[in-house]
Amino acid sequence: MVRLLTVIGHGVNLLPHFIKHYKRYVDEINIAIYKTDLYPTLEEDINEIIKDHDNVKIVKVIEDRVFDWEKVTALYNFIKDQKPFDWWVIADIDEFHLYPDDDIISLINDCEEFGWDIVRGGFIDRIGEDGEFVELKDDVSIWEQFPNAGFFRYHMSKACPNKICLIRGGIQITSGQHYANIDGHTTWKWQGWGHPSIAPIPSYSVQVHHFKWDKTSIDRVKAVAELNQDYSYSDEYFKMFTELLKTKYKINLNKKEYMFELGLIYPEYNRYKGWNK
Repeated sequence: MVRLLTVIGHGVNLLPHFIKHYKRYVDEINIAIYKTDLYPTLEEDINEIIKDHDNVKIVKVIEDRVFDWEKVTALYNFIKDQKPFDWWVIADIDEFHLYPDDDIISLINDCEEFGWDIVRGGFIDRIGEDGEFVELKDDVSIWEQFPNAGFFRYHMSKACPNKICLIRGGIQITSGQHYANIDGHTTWKWQGWGHPSIAPIPSYSVQVHHFKWDKTSIDRVKAVAELNQDYSYSDEYFKMFTELLKTKYKINLNKKEYMFELGLIYPEYNRYKGWNK
């Protein structure tokens, strides 16, 4: 069985698109709800969306302070640990994976055969037409609403672009779901990404299409920046918000370092030609 786990504290407008995307890859979608004062009706709104989906369920509900990404990661680890030998897809609500050959089962089978416990990936940032932060619609493909794919967040804020995408339940992931912790060692400290538990990157790298950047994200980036807390990585969000102010909340599609490719409206792994870079 392939289980997906996501922790939701906001971004409920993405959930219908999220379910539609992942239902062809996984057997079940597990949702942990992270309630804060910012979104008091979060649980009710999620229940309304998932009520007609048999393989989508809420597995944990907690209440805590807003934008504490370390506690979000602790929640991922706590739930995964209940099934330590199972394979878990780890995806925040704004992260839509594309797998090599569009085949997660072959990916897992290779991991089983060769003794790998982790498949990593990295962000491809998605943005709306003309670089706009669009208002998300329920009845239009999310890929069509965010047709432009690039790599801008790292350049704007230095936020880590690495992600743990597929992992055995008993292995701990680090804050932000960026790395794994194996026997007390963080994977990025082990000969770069060469840890023997990680599937070789050239052949087994997951694209994490990042649909964070809808119209609601601007106020959220500002709020996290103003929180000014280490546990929220507020410094990264401050850098991001500062850059957005300079461009009047629009991403420059022509900036070479952002590596934009336009009009990618279908979820196909090989469409983004700059991936190998």
